[in-house]
Amino acid sequence: MNEWLSIGDVARRTGLSVSAIRFYADEGIVAPAGYTGAGYRCYDARGVAALELVRTLRDLGAGLDEIRRLLADEITVRDLATAHLALVERQMGQLRNRRAVLRAVVRQDSEAGQVSLVHRLASMSDDDREQLVEEFWAEVTDGLDLREFVDYLRPWRPRLPADPTGEQLDAWVELADMVRDPEFRQAVRRFFGETFTATGDERADPSAEADVAAQVEILAQARAASEAGVPVDSREARQLATRWVALAASRSGERDLTEVRRQVAAADPGPQVRRHAALLGRYHALTATINGTPQPVVDAPASTWLHAAVAALT
Repeated sequence: MNEWLSIGDVARRTGLSVSAIRFYADEGIVAPAGYTGAGYRCYDARGVAALELVRTLRDLGAGLDEIRRLLADEITVRDLATAHLALVERQMGQLRNRRAVLRAVVRQDSEAGQVSLVHRLASMSDDDREQLVEEFWAEVTDGLDLREFVDYLRPWRPRLPADPTGEQLDAWVELADMVRDPEFRQAVRRFFGETFTATGDERADPSAEADVAAQVEILAQARAASEAGVPVDSREARQLATRWVALAASRSGERDLTEVRRQVAAADPGPQVRRHAALLGRYHALTATINGTPQPVVDAPASTWLHAAVAALT
């Protein structure tokens, strides 16, 4: 295109207003290619392309000085984009934090004094988040002497990514508020204390400690098998079920494995499963959202799968 275009034609092609085009000319950003005999500004193909670039860069937040330097070949498009990308990402992070705080305030119907607390939860550093979670698990397992329990609980620990989505940040704020709740901590501690009962004199008994370690290991494997959809009548399930029965026999002192297997198969895990779901279901769901993992099947934990595997032995 060798012809010159009037400023009105350029405005229609670029989407810029006539006044904007005049402004960029007056500021030395994109000068006209020439003037008509009547003194009107005209632009050639290079000027139109430059104005289209200016409009795009302005839409992306670039300043006049940056655009002037770019058009003068003092900086590259990559340099400009890199700087603005970093700025946009910081702004997005701030907006995600702000949205998480506002959602939490609306969800909890928070009073004025709670808003700053919610904001602190949303703005925690990686170290602060890790410390809060560690304090929670340290309290709910304190005195249970379950060193192996740490590995079993590892998938239950939230790990907020460096660039979380709004949903992940919302989930973190809710979970952080949950694990700070003293009543929730006490309830979880009671639940674990009753589930893994190596307390009192048993805690000093090496064989009892070994039983607890075996219990945790089998539950961890059963959880993985359940989540992977391993059939309860498979070879892997039979092996785990047989170990579970042997462990139950060891803990009860019963030598008749057939009778122990019958007792385990007859036991109803339903109440424990429902209690687990009521107490920790929301925690599991939030953790899965934060970690970006599939939502857990809360009503089918390891104990349910093991119970079905033991029943399949008969």
